[in-house]
Amino acid sequence: MHRVLIIAGSDSGGGAGIQADIKTVTCLGGYAMTAITALTVQNTLGVSDVMGVPPDFIIAQARACLDDIGADAVKTGMLADIATMEAVAEVLLASSAFKVVDPVMVAKGGHALMREGAIDALKALMLPHADLLTPNAPEAATLTGVEVTGEDEMRRAGQMLLRMGAKNVLLKGGHIRGPEVVDILFTPDGEHRFTSRRIETAHTHGTGCTLASACATLNQQGRTLKETIEMARDYLYGAILMAPQLGQGHGPLRHNWLL
Repeated sequence: MHRVLIIAGSDSGGGAGIQADIKTVTCLGGYAMTAITALTVQNTLGVSDVMGVPPDFIIAQARACLDDIGADAVKTGMLADIATMEAVAEVLLASSAFKVVDPVMVAKGGHALMREGAIDALKALMLPHADLLTPNAPEAATLTGVEVTGEDEMRRAGQMLLRMGAKNVLLKGGHIRGPEVVDILFTPDGEHRFTSRRIETAHTHGTGCTLASACATLNQQGRTLKETIEMARDYLYGAILMAPQLGQGHGPLRHNWLL
């Protein structure tokens, strides 16, 4: 089985974070392991509290998995502060697995998931380890200083993120208005544009976590990164389209729709 270590925060409502990651990896045939970085008090209406996990304990969780089971891919999500990023960077440096870095900054309901001052640490400590960086438009804007409102700005920001150290960048355009969602993959060899019809729905909680974990799971030998992302986007599209309409706010996806 394709082994995926997930280093991210827990979502008590089950729609995003570690819970969405485990569901995604499992439904796509992989084996999910976790190193939890934070606990959140969360449901579809938003995040009301966050409790961080001590950095040494994050490292211990990851090493327990890597030393015994090993990993073909590592996916990172919520990393709330500089100490957490330093711990996770230490884990990534020691691993030869394919690394997907999802720069989670704000929850769907608007609650900040990254402390002030952590952006510079994210740039310095995480981007150089990213075999694939998966920012949405607001995250790309925060990292680069480019206001990402269309495809021209996506291209400027994507190229900047490559120069900042990420090996490949999938810049997601879901926050940019229009009848289509446009995502662009930036690589040292060029770019590829992905499009899909926009689904008008409030039930999109956990889309970023899900796509990043799908990429980590589907990136396997004999498959190009472009093919991996196409498959991951198809999986996400089905999960949004068939969302179970749960909760009173931003509802979760149907991760098991393939079954």
